[in-house]
Formats: sequence, structure tokens, C-alpha cells
Amino acid sequence: MENLDAIERGICSHTTCGCDKLHVTDWMKDIPEGMNESNIVEVRFKNTRKDYYRNVNQLKLQSGDLVAVEASPGHDIGIVSLTGELVAHQLRKYRATMVNGELRKVYRHARSMDIEKWKEAISLEYETMLQSRQIAASLNLDMKIGDVEYQGDRTKAIFYYIADGRVDFRQLIKVLADTFRIRVEMKQIGARQEAGRIGGIGPCGRELCCSTWICSFVSVTTNAARYQEISLNPQKLAGQCGKLKCCLNFEVDSYLDAQQNFPPHNIPLETEFGTYQFLKSDIFKGIYWYSKIDDAPSALVALPVETVKKIQRMNRSGKKPEKLISEGKENSQNAGDTFLNVVGQEDINRFNKPQNKQRKKKRRKPNRNPNANQAQGRSRNRNPRKQ
Repeated sequence: MENLDAIERGICSHTTCGCDKLHVTDWMKDIPEGMNESNIVEVRFKNTRKDYYRNVNQLKLQSGDLVAVEASPGHDIGIVSLTGELVAHQLRKYRATMVNGELRKVYRHARSMDIEKWKEAISLEYETMLQSRQIAASLNLDMKIGDVEYQGDRTKAIFYYIADGRVDFRQLIKVLADTFRIRVEMKQIGARQEAGRIGGIGPCGRELCCSTWICSFVSVTTNAARYQEISLNPQKLAGQCGKLKCCLNFEVDSYLDAQQNFPPHNIPLETEFGTYQFLKSDIFKGIYWYSKIDDAPSALVALPVETVKKIQRMNRSGKKPEKLISEGKENSQNAGDTFLNVVGQEDINRFNKPQNKQRKKKRRKPNRNPNANQAQGRSRNRNPRKQ
């Protein structure tokens, strides 16, 4: 546990709760105080949980302050994550908890007694999670309790669980309430939230997005991969949670905007030389690649989308172009090839050029041992030629 000074500076005592994901850059903090009349603040808790409260006591709050806020029942301890005019804009994006049609209240700055009690509650979370797993297993429930979050006054706890199907946990709630003497709230999370809570390294070599900055998860479908022309390989498209990767939604809007004026690629191109079928496309360069039906797929022709539109209009009117291949070669050289032959490494005659380097003859090293020469001459004299 960190000391009290670190907690008061806004550093959460949870080590793996993901509270840092809830950071919001206040781009409206330069607005003068007289123009900023919003008394609503954003408070964050554990496990990407945050809510909005009304500062009814006109406290001087800033980001990082520990406050005691209204809960049901009792009070909770949280960290102020955002103040000012930007909170009103955040309320339009996220849903706030309402009580009788009004926002809940901020009671006061957290006192020393509140913080001590909050730290004691945090120290009980891990043991409570292990015991609750044993209780759920003894009741033969097909579920996994992933985490436990105690309320600041230790009167209530939220049990986060993951399950494939519907679970009847009414008996589990009774056993948990009798065992820990608290009010119990069960909250189901998905596989993506569970992966974000555990953390890990993705195939890109970086830390998982769900454990670093993603706090609101959007459904991902295979259409996102189709629009980006990614191979529908489930082993490559699935993340560590077993679901489709969240990063498939990052660039899909750019691909959709780029393909708005693209012609349909399921229509073959008719020419006097033959019929060409679509193979692949380069979306951001605006190029379609075609190949002749009777030829091998390696013989590709690159055509800009404007040329494809023109040929399709000619085919609808009963006409066939003659210069599809010649135009394709020109376009493929200009648009498809991005490799530059800078130093002449693609020149065929690069090995036929004369070399000016002269080979140096190797000289025999003189034998500096005269005794060896005398011994060699004696050996020759001892073996005379036979007559």
C-alpha cells in the first residue's frame, strides 16, 4: 500500500485496477473561472468505473482529490478525474447514475479516517475473491469471479464475474452476504474486460489496448476485416481474449471513406483481347488488379479506379476497349511499382562492365632457414637414379 501522501496526490492504491485508463485531457481548462459555472465533477473508481456527481457544497475540487461521495447505501471513496466545463460534454457521451432524477452528491474531502477504512477494504479484496470462487465452485455454478471491489465504507462489495451463459446466482448472493456480512452486487463483464483486467502483450509487440486506454468496448464484426480486405483467418483475427481484435475498428472508417466512389469489383472487364477478372485492390492508391481468365494469376494488370469505371460503362453499352493491357502496363509502372532503382542494382548488364582492378601476383616467400636447403640437397643425392 502506498502512503497517505501518495494517495492524496491522486495516485490510486490499486496496482492492477486500470484506473489510469480513465484519464481525460481537459482541453477546456484555459476557460476563465467566471465563465465556468458547472458544479458537476467526474469521479473514478476501480475497474474502469466512473460516475458523475454534483458538488452541492461548493468545494474547491481539482483532479486528483480524494472525495467521499454518495452511494447506495452509505458513502464511497473515489478520485476526482475531471472538473470544469468539459464534464458537461462528457455527460453527453456516458450515462450517469441518477437518484430520483438527480445526480448523486459529493459529501466532502476524504478524511484520514475515511482513507484508513478505504485502505482496509482494499486489502480484503483479494482474499474475498478467492473465497468467493470457492463458494461458487461448491454451488456448481458455471461462472468465474474475476475481481471484487469494496465500497469505501466496507458496507458493500461489487463482484465482477464472467460467464458464457445465464447463471442463477440467487443462492450465491445469500451465501456471500452471510459469509462477509456485506451487501452484494453482481456485475457481469465480457471477455474483453477480463483481458483488460489481466493485461498482456499483443501480437504487435505492445501492451494490450484494453489494458492501457480502452474503457468502453464496441462490438467488432467480421465486416471490419472484409472492408479492409484482411484474410478471414480466425487465428490471426482473434485476440488473447478469444474475440475479434479491437484494433480492427481503428481504421475501418478510413477504408469506408476511401471506397465510397469505387466501382464494383465483381464485374469482369470485357476486351477484344479477352476477359479479365478482379483479384485484389490497393484502396488508398485507388488501384484495381486484374488478370486474364485463361492466364496465370501472376500476370496482373493494374488499373486506376477511374479507368475501371470507364471500361465498365463501355461494356454496358456493348463496346470493348482495345488498349487495356497497354494502359495497364503504363499504370502498373507509374502507380503499382514503388521500388526505385537508385544504385543500378536492377541493371542486367551490371556484371558485364570491365573491372579496372589489377590482380596482384603472389610472390613466394624466401626460405630464411639455410639448413633446410642443405638437408633437402643431401636427400636428393642419397637417391641416385638407377641405371
